Amino acid sequence: MTVTSRGPSPPAMSQPLSFADEGKISVSIDFGTTFSGVAYGSSRIAGGKVQQILNWPGSFETFRKIPTCLLYDQTGQVIAWGIEAKNAGPMPGAIKCEWFKLFLEPHALRDSSTVDPRLPTLPPGKRAIDLIIDFLSCLWDYAKQQITREIGAVADLDSADVWLTVPAAWDATGCQMMRDAAIAAGLVRSARAGDHAWRERLRIISEPEAAAVHCANLTDVHKLTPNQNFMICDAGGGTVDLAVYKIIGMLSNLEIAEMCARSGANCGSLFLDLRFRELMKTLLSDHPVHLDSVSLANFMEHFSETEKLRYMGEEDDDKMFHFTCFNVEDPDDPAVGLVNGEVTIPGNLLRREVFDPVVSQQVLELIEAQTKKVDQRLDALLLVGGFSGSEYLFRKVKAQFGSRIRVIARPHDCDTATVRGAAQYGLARRPLVSSVVAPQSYMLKVKLPAEQEDWLKRPAYIRDNDAGVAICENRLQYLIAKGAILRKGQRLKATFCKFSQTASDRTFVATLYTSDTDKIMRYTDEGEINELCKWTIDLGALPSFQQNASIPNSTGFYTEFELGLELDSAEVRGVLIYQGQDWGRVVFDYRT
Repeated sequence: MTVTSRGPSPPAMSQPLSFADEGKISVSIDFGTTFSGVAYGSSRIAGGKVQQILNWPGSFETFRKIPTCLLYDQTGQVIAWGIEAKNAGPMPGAIKCEWFKLFLEPHALRDSSTVDPRLPTLPPGKRAIDLIIDFLSCLWDYAKQQITREIGAVADLDSADVWLTVPAAWDATGCQMMRDAAIAAGLVRSARAGDHAWRERLRIISEPEAAAVHCANLTDVHKLTPNQNFMICDAGGGTVDLAVYKIIGMLSNLEIAEMCARSGANCGSLFLDLRFRELMKTLLSDHPVHLDSVSLANFMEHFSETEKLRYMGEEDDDKMFHFTCFNVEDPDDPAVGLVNGEVTIPGNLLRREVFDPVVSQQVLELIEAQTKKVDQRLDALLLVGGFSGSEYLFRKVKAQFGSRIRVIARPHDCDTATVRGAAQYGLARRPLVSSVVAPQSYMLKVKLPAEQEDWLKRPAYIRDNDAGVAICENRLQYLIAKGAILRKGQRLKATFCKFSQTASDRTFVATLYTSDTDKIMRYTDEGEINELCKWTIDLGALPSFQQNASIPNSTGFYTEFELGLELDSAEVRGVLIYQGQDWGRVVFDYRT
């Protein structure tokens, strides 16, 4: 990454969110694995209440969300998106793309071999980021037109604040890639001459944080009062995200604070669909006529749209679930439930093979682990997201946690809590979440003067630098430790020093690492760490560097400076600091 040194600038990054211009429009986009939605609002529209786009291309019905789906032709051009792409029948050479958001999951970014093999392959010549850009472009272009139609006036959407939600478990690399995709898709742009801060109008917010803001306003749902704690379980199509918050203020003074590190995993409702598909393949392995892509898609659509959310669990064990086949001429095979052109599956088989491996063995265990992070009483567990509409999931959560948590509830609009909460955050014009908890540690690989401990433990890494000083080359400098409670916009900084032999030796390169362990490590080879990015800082504009570099016949000189890091709900930002002033913002060079 590089820092552009341009002389001192005001410390704007200490409060990264700008809450000026009361009447400007805020638009939120919940870009989901399976479904996406758009909400918007302004103090001058509908009394300041959040509005949602409900009318979409491809249907005369209203929908709060639309499928996150693209249809490409043979040349890689988008020919349909959303509802139209999802409902499109087979077309020669056309490729339907879904679930591509999961390619930005942290493990998938670090190692492509960890991508779930059940996910569809990407179109030839396309990266996951390309699909995200294409979908966001289509969504945004339509949203601008629709918002203008709905408010009955020309909306200045080029100067709107845009809030984009991301899963809690995503790391800084995925969040930055999402930001880059959103900018490439045109979600924010320069609105006028001299509009140099236009990129700052794009806000990245974690999904459970957005949902928490929405739920904290719904006092009729859970009767929460200040100083009480609540957990958000955002169960969506691809991921299930968890976070715990304390209510500090209510109504006009609403403020919530994060209580412990967030968590999340790929165990959303999509994985029920994938397990159902595998079950059908197993049952019909001797009847391949029912396993072509169109037939499988028909089975999965019926399961996903009808049975998945209605399934009740144990009380449905003896119930038979029917799935119609396309080809009714295939011989009956009662041994696998194939009778009269239908596949009939008993409820206990669905529970054992489809529901329990996801609901009981993943989602409930994830919630259980999150409850153990909190050393205070939990007053409510609020389920949001499309998957929370599952009766089986809701019942299992109440059965396991009902004796420990007073209120377990689903808001009536649980499927849109995230997109509405992000829009509410924008309408508030102030930070509603006062603090966040670092989900992992952030540290730099640095070269520091060797100490006695280094000579004892890592002598192989000690070298003399250009000034003849013994340096240990694989030390870690912590900027943020896992579990640290940080105020929004709080900056943690550390002092560094660079030795330069000549005026051309003006760059300082540090490697930024993350770690999920609670252990504080001294060396890079001491435990599991992940390289996040390179941090390349140009020191040439700093006054001390210029002064020392101009000394004739110099044998070298030191430049002292500070690096600061800020952690927001979903982004990491860095800055070069000299004598208490900001001298450059960071553009991260992320590993991909």
